[in-house]
Amino acid sequence: MQTPKKNKSYTPKEALLKAASYCAYQERTQQEVRDKLYTYGLSPDEVEELIVRLCAEKMIDEERYAASYVRGKYGIKKWGRRKILQGLKGKGISDYCIKKGMKEIDPETYWGNLLQVLEKKMRTEKESNPFARKQKLLYFMQSKGYETDLIQEGILELEKK
Repeated sequence: MQTPKKNKSYTPKEALLKAASYCAYQERTQQEVRDKLYTYGLSPDEVEELIVRLCAEKMIDEERYAASYVRGKYGIKKWGRRKILQGLKGKGISDYCIKKGMKEIDPETYWGNLLQVLEKKMRTEKESNPFARKQKLLYFMQSKGYETDLIQEGILELEKK
């Protein structure tokens, strides 16, 4: 049986250095850094003080985080706007930062992603009943975060081909 891992306690100065390297590795939200700092055995006042300092030094920047998150999810994972929005809200990002981040989405690339994902799913969907097939495609694309009206447009466009 494994013994639970005991977290080492750090001084605020040591914790600041560790948190700075944690933030330098990849973009982080304030909440992710806050959670990490608590594992270092710091008091709530010390944690908040370090968060303010990291924000002032631009180690934590939620606008930058939101933009990076949006680029990754729509560019690489090909997620739709709704799923990206949910993900950012789940991370505790402010509405202002979410709006700024969502501006990263290029409408033409977004449409291209939708068609690409939809076309791939159409090739693998085995349903023969046309109505049930359309329904399955719609549900799948909604689960990827795409808007219903765009999905229906995409289905019509691909059926013409």
